[in-house]
Amino acid sequence: MSSEEFAPPKYAQIVQAIRQRIADGTYPPGSLLPSETQLVREFNVSRPTVVRALQVLQLRGTIEREHGKGSFVKAAPPVSEEQNTRPGRAVLDRAEVDENGSPIDAGTVPAPAHVAKLLGLSEQSPVMRRRVLFRESERPIDLVTIWCPAEVAEGTDLGDDEALAVGVRQHLQSAKGIKLQHVAERLSARHPSADEAKLLGLRKTAPVLGVLASVFNGGGRPVLIVDLVLPGDLHELEDAYSL
Repeated sequence: MSSEEFAPPKYAQIVQAIRQRIADGTYPPGSLLPSETQLVREFNVSRPTVVRALQVLQLRGTIEREHGKGSFVKAAPPVSEEQNTRPGRAVLDRAEVDENGSPIDAGTVPAPAHVAKLLGLSEQSPVMRRRVLFRESERPIDLVTIWCPAEVAEGTDLGDDEALAVGVRQHLQSAKGIKLQHVAERLSARHPSADEAKLLGLRKTAPVLGVLASVFNGGGRPVLIVDLVLPGDLHELEDAYSL
């Protein structure tokens, strides 16, 4: 078994390389990063891979991206909760078309007991379920399932079988005027279900990280449940906080 099987996905390698260059002063605060085209050539990857790496750096507060100008290194700010890396928040801001996301299924189904409880609904109430598999160089790297009350999903594209061009958070705000305010996450280390193992190409005994996130609107009502499954050999979660 080669070490390449356990190498991080390519976008994560780009993130690591850029962060190292920022740390060693190659890219000082305020400097302009190489263009997406230059990064594609340097790392020999696709443009969506570079875009995802830059999105991760932006979400971590490492860079600022300005349309038509490029990506700039930010000065190191004091650590705040808003700048911490949160898996649920990252999922809400991912544009499926830019990150090789393929919808597996999308449609109205009866709410499972645990989803109904988290959404404050009666069991078997109609909910929109959207499942999307993300790949890196054709290898599955994570599986996202989004659950949403049927009346909230009505008038949105969450039930479409086409990849979304913008993140779920932006789409809900533009389509329904729903502003997502905060997320409560629960992280678990476990084995995949039979269905998850099949979709992610994993052994049934392989370790995965499961992130179950409840997403609330401004009125404190849960409007989304995000179930994120991450193969344990491909992902690590990072956080930073003040003491």
